[in-house]
Amino acid sequence: MANFSKSNVPQFSVDVYQNEYLPEGGREVNAIVTVSATGGGTVGSAVAAPHLYTAGQAPDAAVAIMVDCSGSMDYPPAKMRNARDATAAAIDTVRDGVHFAVIGGTHIAKEVYPGNGRLAVADASTREQAKQALRRLSAGGGTAIGTWLRLADRLLSSAEVSIRHGILLTDGRNEHESPEDLRAALDSCAGRFTCDARGVGTDWEVKEVTGIASALLGTADIVADPAALAADFTHMMETAMGKEVADVALRVWTPVGTEIRFVKQVAPTVEELTDRRTEAGPRAGDYPTGSWGDESRDYHVCVRVPTAGIGQEMLAARVSLVIPRSDGSVQNLGAQGLVRAVWTDDMAASTSINPQVAHYTGQAELAQVIQQGLDLRKAGDVDGATAKLGRAVQLAGASGNADTAKLLAKVVDVVDVAAGTVRLKARVAEADEMTLETRSTKTVRVKK
Repeated sequence: MANFSKSNVPQFSVDVYQNEYLPEGGREVNAIVTVSATGGGTVGSAVAAPHLYTAGQAPDAAVAIMVDCSGSMDYPPAKMRNARDATAAAIDTVRDGVHFAVIGGTHIAKEVYPGNGRLAVADASTREQAKQALRRLSAGGGTAIGTWLRLADRLLSSAEVSIRHGILLTDGRNEHESPEDLRAALDSCAGRFTCDARGVGTDWEVKEVTGIASALLGTADIVADPAALAADFTHMMETAMGKEVADVALRVWTPVGTEIRFVKQVAPTVEELTDRRTEAGPRAGDYPTGSWGDESRDYHVCVRVPTAGIGQEMLAARVSLVIPRSDGSVQNLGAQGLVRAVWTDDMAASTSINPQVAHYTGQAELAQVIQQGLDLRKAGDVDGATAKLGRAVQLAGASGNADTAKLLAKVVDVVDVAAGTVRLKARVAEADEMTLETRSTKTVRVKK
């Protein structure tokens, strides 16, 4: 954890969207909190234009690339070749001066480059050496992803840097360690580095890959065709290189008598944060958001306030942003938003739902009904799956989530979008079903 000067941290802003009016006896307050970071380098700009950074100005970072080398990566043989090419493309995207390592993952984790428990520092020669080392990668053995993550953590923590990031590729199920072992590895790595996870082909477990990304505050996706890996790896690494500040926490303070019902990220993906709270002094808690570059995200904060009489008003919550300092204190990033509650007897005011809140409540439900519908479909419950996926089609249509609507149309025949009337397709390509499940939490933002 590093101290940041004002010059190399993006400027953060917080905007709150809510209907603050409650009816008499009303106690639940909902707000959408938009957090934006601007004025640092744009995503990938450190790669595209390294000359824009003077010495010591670019964010200090370390990345570990974990490549599945289990036996199944040889079926078909092109898969391993595509993985090597994709890793080489990612290495080419690592900015000069960034620490990096490549890990080969089977039922054990091996250092592919540079070795001896070290990280390399990226420049023309180390990038070339790393690509030479990739040629020695071959497939054989099992899959124990927890061992890959623990090795990545050891290597990343050896560098005195502020941003630590992992990229993980797997093509199969985590068959050579227990779910408890993987969970323990994720628990020990959480908060120490962020990690993007990718499943290649269709023989991996969606809930494993999305669970890894969720626990480590990264992204998850499917690369159904191994030929698309290089473009995906390049994009992931460009995004990682654009991160400028790590360990940003959303700090939520509430007054006496107020309780937090939930805090969740709702854009660009739905991510439940409620259970990840760490206490931060009297009536305040911190919710982790990971690393930031130039970007904007939305959070749904729901609090329960004490009852009050008509005409009374109160501050229901105060939201700010903090990052840890090396001495154990925190640096406040200077942006805050206020969530208010005002009791009124004006029925029109107290019953209207803020459009941002309504939109994201729908997007969160959309993610949930897709998961439930696919689980019911796998369990053979045709009626249950049809009802849930029909509701998903209805929600995707109403909110303008065209990407999710397209994915749903590969799993169901849509009869009536507005009514949510669908029929399950008799035959669905496995890649289409897995893509829908993997991307079910992706949301669209409110059209301002």
